[in-house]
Order: sequence, then C-alpha cells, then structure tokens
Amino acid sequence: MSWKENKPFSIPQIKDFIPERLKPWVVILFMFVFQCTGGVYMAAVSEIVGSTQLLQEDVMMAGFSSLVGMSLYFVLMFRLKSAVRPKSTLSTCLLVLIVANIICIHTSNVMVLVGVCTITGFFRLWAIFECNSTIQLWLSPKRDMSVFFTYIFLTVNAAMQITGIGISIFSWWASWEYMHWFVIGLLISMWIIVLIIYKGIAIMPRIPLLGVDWLGMLMWGATCLSLLFVCIYGEHYDWWQSEHIRFATLFGISMLALTLLRASFIRHPYIMIKTMRMPIVPLSILGVLLANILLAPSHICEHLLMENILGYDHLHATSLNWVSLVGIVMGALFTWQSFAVRKWTYQRMLVIGFSLLGIYLGYFYFVIDYSLPKEALYFPVFTRCVAQIIISTTLLTSITRLPFPFHFTQGVTLHNMFSSALAANIGTALVGRLFKVSMTRNTMWLSEGMDHVNQDIRNLSIGNLYGMIQVQALVESMKEVYGWLLFVAILCLMGLMMRYSSIRPRRVIEPTYRVIYKFIRTDVRRHLRIRQRSQHPPLASES
Repeated sequence: MSWKENKPFSIPQIKDFIPERLKPWVVILFMFVFQCTGGVYMAAVSEIVGSTQLLQEDVMMAGFSSLVGMSLYFVLMFRLKSAVRPKSTLSTCLLVLIVANIICIHTSNVMVLVGVCTITGFFRLWAIFECNSTIQLWLSPKRDMSVFFTYIFLTVNAAMQITGIGISIFSWWASWEYMHWFVIGLLISMWIIVLIIYKGIAIMPRIPLLGVDWLGMLMWGATCLSLLFVCIYGEHYDWWQSEHIRFATLFGISMLALTLLRASFIRHPYIMIKTMRMPIVPLSILGVLLANILLAPSHICEHLLMENILGYDHLHATSLNWVSLVGIVMGALFTWQSFAVRKWTYQRMLVIGFSLLGIYLGYFYFVIDYSLPKEALYFPVFTRCVAQIIISTTLLTSITRLPFPFHFTQGVTLHNMFSSALAANIGTALVGRLFKVSMTRNTMWLSEGMDHVNQDIRNLSIGNLYGMIQVQALVESMKEVYGWLLFVAILCLMGLMMRYSSIRPRRVIEPTYRVIYKFIRTDVRRHLRIRQRSQHPPLASES
C-alpha cells in the first residue's frame, strides 16, 4: 500500500510475481499467525503448572504481561511505520518471536518469563499492525475506523478461540511444548516467505525516531505490571495482609505519581496529561471496566460449573470455544452492519451490548443446576461473545474522536492498557473475592445441621458429606454472584438510557498517511530545533 492515496489499492512491498488479488490474503494469513503467537499460552495453564514448578498465578502473570507490552506499542505505531521498512519490520519481529518461544519452553524463572512476554507482546503487535495497516484501504477504502475495528476484534477474538482449541489438542495428543514448536515452525516458514516475496523498500518517507519518550514508556509499563501483580497474586497472598502486595501497591502508586508528574513538565511525554483530561478517555475506560466486571464469571464460574459440578473434562470444556467462535463471527457481522454501515448511535450499541450481558447473567442465575446439559451452555456463551464484540468495537471506535495522530495514539494506548490487560484482571479479582466470601459463608450455613443427630446423613461418609456440601455451596455462591452482577448490569442499562445521545460514528475517518507523515515531520523538526538551541545557546551579545 503506497502512502500516496490517489492510486488504486496495491501492495508494492510484495513482489509482482504474487498476483495482486492474492496479496491481501497472504497478509491476512501472516496476521493470523502473529495473532496466534505468544510467549505463554494461558489456555495451557494447567498443563504448564503440572509440568513445571510454576504457580498458576505465575503463568497468568507472564501471559498478561504480553498484553501490557502490546498496549505500549500504540503510541509508536505511526513513528515505527515511518522509520522502518516493512521487510525489516517483519524480519525483526519474526526473529524476536522465535527466540521468545524457545525461551518460554526452556525456562521456569518467573522474572525471565514476564520480561520475555512483555517484549514479545510489543513486537507481536508491531508485526500485526504492519500487516493490518497494509490492507486497511482494501478493507475500507474510505478509512472508516468503525469497519477497521470490527475486523480487528473479529480476528483477535477468533484467534484466541482457535489457539485455545489448538493448545487443547496438542496437550491431549502430546504436551503443551509441542504447541510452541509448531508455532516456531510456522514463524520460520513465514520468515523464509518474507525474505522471498517482500521488497526492501520504504512505504513512507523515513523519519528517525527522535522525540520518543522511551523512559516514559518504561514507567507506564512498570505501573501496569505492578497493578497486574496485585490483581493476579492478591488472592494467593491474602491481599494486603502480605508484604508482597503492599510493596507492589506502593510501588505502582509511586510510579504512577512520578509518571504523571514527569508528563506535566517535559515537552514530549509518552502520554500527555491533556489526553487523559479529554472526556472520552475516562468514559471509555469506565465502560471497559464495567463490561469486564460483568464478564468476569466467564473466567471463574463457568470453568467451576463445567469441571467441578457437571464433571466435564478439559476437552469438553474447550469444545465450547467453537460456540464462542460462532458468537464472535455473528457479533462482528451485526456490528459491521449496524454500527459501521448503518451508523447506529454509540448509545444504542452500548445498550444492546449491556442488554446481552444482562441476558447472559440472568440465564445462569435462573437456569444453573446440577444436571445442566452441555447444550444448555451454548446460548449464554454465544450471547456473551456477541456482547463482547459489540461493546469492544463501540468503545474503541469512540477514541477516534480524539485528534489525530498523537492524542489518538495515546488514547488508544490508555484504552488498551485497560481493555487488554488490566480490566479483565480487575474484574476477575473483584468477582473472585466476592465469590470466595460467598462460598465461605454458604459452606458455614450448609454445615450447621450436619451432625449425627441428623437422620438423613447418618449413613454418609465424611468424604461424601463434604462433597455434597461443597457442590451445594458452589451452586449457591454462583447464583449469588450472577445475581449481584445482573443487578449491576441493570444499573448500567439504566445509566445508559437516562440521557439520550445522538452521536453516531460518522467522523471516524483516519487521515491519510500523507497527512500523518506531515504531522510527524513537523513534530520531529520542532524537536530538532529545540535540541539545537539547548546544545548551542545564543551568546549574551547576540541575544
């Protein structure tokens, strides 16, 4: 895709012996492989824990740190696009991903895993953005971001479900390490193809990476990792009763305060204070947090229901990923037709999304039982995935109301810090704590009359009695959690419908690369002039 937008769509960085109609599909194939790549695959957490000395929280920390690295990339996406050639970008990212997968197989050091996965996430998204930006005009000739974001969430969520299915198959057939070796083989094959079919040309005029706040990027990353540590390890260390959680909380708050203080006086901060003050940024983050709190039972209660109550093994539980995949596709098609084509309002789309979440929570609240058939889980899983696509696409598209390119990229970074890495863990931590408190209370209540005086349980063994109490307490606690979250979903719907908003996704057109290039060039020239003045201040006589 040339940066001169007046030409017909083409991909000049791919050699001409590849047919023009086939080039976009080759790029989509590359992008999908990158989406399925990762440092640690969280779908294999039980297998990794069983074969290593790691805790489940260690694997989750490494997996979500990859998402932190991905979110840090967005501020630099146009800068790196204009600084590095596409062939060099893909080759570098492929090399880093291959090395990262090899390290993740052979190490059980948590610090190494977290560091490698954070770096992997950054380079993974760099490669994905290179692929997606190449075919953006092919997907939407008008550069309509509502269409583009629908495609993004379709591919991201579909790749997650397919990766989970693939990991389950490899784990059942051999071992979780084979998934890494399979991905390494795909990446090496892709690298050979890139070296053969890609030209070493620059799509945009090259601009050096001057004026980038690398220290600010590291400080934001450290802040996110600290909050991530508190959310993931909180229950394991008994929250703030542990010195580990207290230290991580204090470190995260201090780092955030230093980051904001530094951003208030330097000329080119990684994320500007002005961007954070724009109303759409905190509103979109609030929407993401509420949606992830309502989606938290999918990470806690659904697995307990299928494995501990209904007795399904891991393969049967993973088979529901196919239902999730259907829901993702249908949600993307509905969002594309209603939001991107018909331009329904943001409010209407959010009302539909949160209504579907309410249906999902209400279904489990009223239907959950000991003898629930597997087919009864299809509808709530399908509904949850449709709602997730609708809400995610709508909230991310709202960020396009920020000025391009700098405020937009910084707003996308803040949004993705929460939507990708933090919000899901915050929701899981809150709902998990609620579930544990409810489980403890219900177990105590159900155990009150369990003694030898009770004729109904006199002939039961201690093991059977304990199992009955645990299963009943699980069901009661799940109902309680789903009921409270259903109440929260109803409050969210009432809040969304209290005030009518007529804003539609009409001004969501991304500027051409020519316009973005001019913005970046002007900013870099301003930075060079400031640097020259600081290095060679004028003499007193000249001033």
